[in-house]
Amino acid sequence: MKHTEGFLKLVDDARSRVREVNVEQTLERTGQGARLIDVREDNEWQRGHAAGAEHLGRGIIERDIETAVPDRGAELILYCGGGYRSALAADNLQRMGYTNVYSLAGGWKAWNDAGAPVESEP
Repeated sequence: MKHTEGFLKLVDDARSRVREVNVEQTLERTGQGARLIDVREDNEWQRGHAAGAEHLGRGIIERDIETAVPDRGAELILYCGGGYRSALAADNLQRMGYTNVYSLAGGWKAWNDAGAPVESEP
C-alpha cells in the first residue's frame, strides 16, 4: 500500500517513542506471557491472524484497553498489516500509562514471511 507523506510523518514521530520487536522476539516473548494484540480491521482479522493473538482494532483499542488489560505494566505487543498502525496505537497506549508496549516491526506481512503460526475465524 502506498502511504501519504503526512501519514508517514505521523508514524515516524510515533516510532521515535515506540519500541519495536521482530517476529522471533515476539514469539519468544509471547511464550513468556506477553500478550499479542492485533489492531487491524475486523475483516483483516477474520481472514487470518497470528495464532494466540487477541483482537482490539485500531478504532477501539484506546477505548477498550483498560477493560481488556487493566494492568498497565503488562507486556503488550501490537501488530497491524505492516507496522504503521501498531506504532500509532502503541504510542497512544504509552500516553495512557502503559509502560511495556511494543510494536511488531513489519506487522502481519513480517509474521507471514517468517512462517509464524496463524489461524483464522471459522
